[in-house]
Amino acid sequence: MKRHLNTLFVLTQGAYVARESETIVIRVEQETRMKLPILTLQGVVCFGHVSVSPAAMALCCERGVLITFLSENGRFMARVVGRTSGNVLLRREQYRCAEQLDRASEIARPIVMAKIANARSVLQRSVRDRATEEGTPAVAQAIVRLAALMGECRGTREIDALRGVEGAAARAYFEVFDSLISQQKENFRFERRSRRPPLNRVNALLSFVYTLLVHDVQSAVESVGLDPAVGFLHRDRPGRPGLALDLMEELRPWMADRLVMSLINLRQIDQDAFRTGENGAVFLTEEGRKTVLAAYQKRKQEEMMHPFLEERTTVGLLPHLQALLLARHLRGDLVSYPPLIWR
Repeated sequence: MKRHLNTLFVLTQGAYVARESETIVIRVEQETRMKLPILTLQGVVCFGHVSVSPAAMALCCERGVLITFLSENGRFMARVVGRTSGNVLLRREQYRCAEQLDRASEIARPIVMAKIANARSVLQRSVRDRATEEGTPAVAQAIVRLAALMGECRGTREIDALRGVEGAAARAYFEVFDSLISQQKENFRFERRSRRPPLNRVNALLSFVYTLLVHDVQSAVESVGLDPAVGFLHRDRPGRPGLALDLMEELRPWMADRLVMSLINLRQIDQDAFRTGENGAVFLTEEGRKTVLAAYQKRKQEEMMHPFLEERTTVGLLPHLQALLLARHLRGDLVSYPPLIWR
């Protein structure tokens, strides 16, 4: 078990989450391993074979603590939330905006542009850091390609066209992602993005960190009263948090991709942190997940200046701030949604 900031991650297989009055208790084989007052928690994330008692579930729902169930390998399974306390007028406006394609594209466009800009910044920093290494010319070409796609995005008004630009940018970015890995190349090769299942160690890392990020973004979206299932860029699909996936796009390059590169290049993780299934799928071991979780939460505690609010904040609060800014736009307090673009 690990508690980081306001989220409890339960990774030990066979663990049981119970309630004692106003306290959440973690037991393994009837032995109490941890006790936490409910007032200190905002979320509980359970990996794999972890059980939660009805009483503990009720306490979390009453106090607005979100419970998320993931597979042992980090795949989303289910989410338990209490009563929605969001502003019904805000959600009605969200639904209207999602149904009006011109309005939806006005929100989706800056999100796509921010994702491309932030991905381009990641590549530019890589070129500056390793200007003499092999692969740099290809990265430089990808930077030019992403700049051109940003130009296309500015003039795009249709949602499907924006999705096409976003897809082209993702391909250009991931085509050179292997060049960003400078250490442990023999154990961390990246040829292409593979998701279900991840087919190499880099994809396993990316998928796991993306799962953590979408959990945080979904929590942020729900905390401001928006419906996480109804997005503007991602199509509606049963069980998919479309809005959370929308807002996650602009955060991926810096909060997730750079973390994965740092873990590999700084040798904070190695090949022993992974296992391969019978179908060739590659997953993190329990120890590997603990290493990534610790690094992810440390990253969230770093401070930065928010470019739009011009205030200092922590990286971990960025999903909440962006969700709040989107809510303000939908209410009419902001003319447009200001995405997060790193400088």
